[in-house]
Amino acid sequence: MIKLRTVLLYNSLYITILVLVLIISIIRININKKELISTNNITIVDSFIDGNSLNLTLKSNHKFKGIYYFKTKEELNYYKNSFNLGDKISIEGTIKEIDNTNTKNIFNYKKYLEYKNIYYIVRIDSIKKISNTNNIYYLLKQSIINGLNNNPYLYTFILGDKRYLKQEIKETYQNNGISHLFAISGLHISLIGGIILYILKKLNIYESKRYFITSIILVLYLLLTGLSPSILRGVLFFILFSINRVYYFYIKSFNIFILILSISLLINPFYLYEVAFWYSFTISLTLILMSNYINKYNKYLKKLLITSLLSFIASLPITLYNFYQVNLLSIIYNLFYVPLVSIIIFPLSLLTYIFKFLEPIYSIFISVLETTSIYLNKINTFKLIFPKLNIIIYILYFIFIIIFFIGLNKSNKKYFIPLIMLIISHYLYPYINNNDYIKMIDVGQGDSFLLHSNNKTILIDTGGKMSFIKDKWMKKKNNSSIVKNITIPLLKSLGIKKIDYLILTHGDYDHLGETLTLMDNFYVDKVYINDNNINYLERKIIKKANNIFISKEGTNIKVGKFNLIELNTDLKDENDSSSVYYITYNNLKMLFTGDASIKSEEYILSNYNLGNIDILKLGHHGSKTSTSKELLKETNPKLALISCGRNNKFGHPHKEIINRLNKYNINYLRTDKLGTITINLNNKHITIGG
Repeated sequence: MIKLRTVLLYNSLYITILVLVLIISIIRININKKELISTNNITIVDSFIDGNSLNLTLKSNHKFKGIYYFKTKEELNYYKNSFNLGDKISIEGTIKEIDNTNTKNIFNYKKYLEYKNIYYIVRIDSIKKISNTNNIYYLLKQSIINGLNNNPYLYTFILGDKRYLKQEIKETYQNNGISHLFAISGLHISLIGGIILYILKKLNIYESKRYFITSIILVLYLLLTGLSPSILRGVLFFILFSINRVYYFYIKSFNIFILILSISLLINPFYLYEVAFWYSFTISLTLILMSNYINKYNKYLKKLLITSLLSFIASLPITLYNFYQVNLLSIIYNLFYVPLVSIIIFPLSLLTYIFKFLEPIYSIFISVLETTSIYLNKINTFKLIFPKLNIIIYILYFIFIIIFFIGLNKSNKKYFIPLIMLIISHYLYPYINNNDYIKMIDVGQGDSFLLHSNNKTILIDTGGKMSFIKDKWMKKKNNSSIVKNITIPLLKSLGIKKIDYLILTHGDYDHLGETLTLMDNFYVDKVYINDNNINYLERKIIKKANNIFISKEGTNIKVGKFNLIELNTDLKDENDSSSVYYITYNNLKMLFTGDASIKSEEYILSNYNLGNIDILKLGHHGSKTSTSKELLKETNPKLALISCGRNNKFGHPHKEIINRLNKYNINYLRTDKLGTITINLNNKHITIGG
């Protein structure tokens, strides 16, 4: 034991272990484990119901996803009452690979699943139960789930599952910089471990056995919660700390941290791609290394403020790299929310799970949590947007943060300068590096074009997916949004802080359906709608907009080097009356036609001498009702842009139109095949998937 203690005191041992583990992790990550899945002997690993949709994680020879839509409420209730985790099932459906995200800097669902070794989705047509599970693990987890009473916060704080929280509420936590409190962390694990140790001590169990029993229970809890990085770190810390204490190894906290990091990566090397992993370990390491500085402050609030500030600074590059926005007030918010969640809500979650009569009291604190977060989310002044830059910039952040912390310990403010200068330069980068471009954003079966010049921004249409009236039981709590999932993250990653002009070509949902969502979540200065009949959605937009304008024939909009002139008029029909803009940028000439039809084209050709143009945005997603031979002959475009959805039911773009473009030797780019497309106007370079 003495020799072992001596060996464990060598710092170089832990660095060596970490280097070896990193090498092994890189090798494991690059080994392709992708194999075709078997549809025999299928086990339900995870199940999530939202409205009439059932999202399953299934396992046969490999894990895969299953998607099923209940046809009746009775069928949904039958599933809830009859199917449990671990049950063996049979399914019929279509196996497909997961679609890739063809827009840079937004969440990539395909990559997210690949990091979990999931490569396929089955669109399930029918599902049948073969047998009940007798697996103790699944029986125990299902028993815990049954006791949660569908309470989304009990799911969050007991099982670490945030899927049941309302999307709008989760977004306020993210925007306020407090979402980290909803991940079960080392603090929560310490609390659970402390409770168990206390009970075992009262039962007169020896110290070594107390720690052993507690460690076994925490490992079981870790498995039940799905091996999330923050819980794994907390459990490993408890176990290694216990061993260190019971056997007097005197291993330094930093070396224990290195061991925890190494073991975590041995368990799952793909943690390196998880944001939660980087947050958890970066903040944990910071608090270990800065513990002496933190402990100089005796008063609780001061210590909490310093801890919050250090955590904010340490995690800054992770936040900027992944979310492109920080809320400076989150440092202050955490002074309130850390005690509320860690000292009150989390312990009360455990008590409420055991004692159901506490639910009314629990609901009061949850109401305080949600209400205050919704209110604070309305304060936008201190939310700063930073563009996504080269990875080297974020490495510099980490280096300068280390220098900053050294300066804190030495009480030398000169050490702060590199980090402050980097933050200022990063924030001002869009103004320093003025880049003009056009982006045809991949919004599925819809239109959305971003024009950027001299740090001014025009968005032509927002896209939108028509939703049909459903029974209450079929409605999802967490509906997907093109603007929230694609447009806003893209805008933020470009360092765009507002939309100067939002131009809505006409009233169809696939062109303006996401406008209200955009206005709720991003600042929009001026909105233009066309002068055709105003529909119900346009009336809502008019009511909500800061500045509303009617675009009619002759309307002229100048933004940076872009000059836009409206050519179309009110032809009574919605598509016929779609706004058509003749756009110039220096010597570049473009025609953006919305959903304009051949009738619209005839009107424009008879009233305007367009001449040759460089870029034509095809009308109506490449439908055969637009883009006539006459238009192509008159304008002779060098490039055509087609915005349409993958495998859309309308068959856009129509073969006749593609043949017509080929006949006239017109190059074309389409979002359904290429994703988001960027035309850099400074160097005329085209980027696919950008």
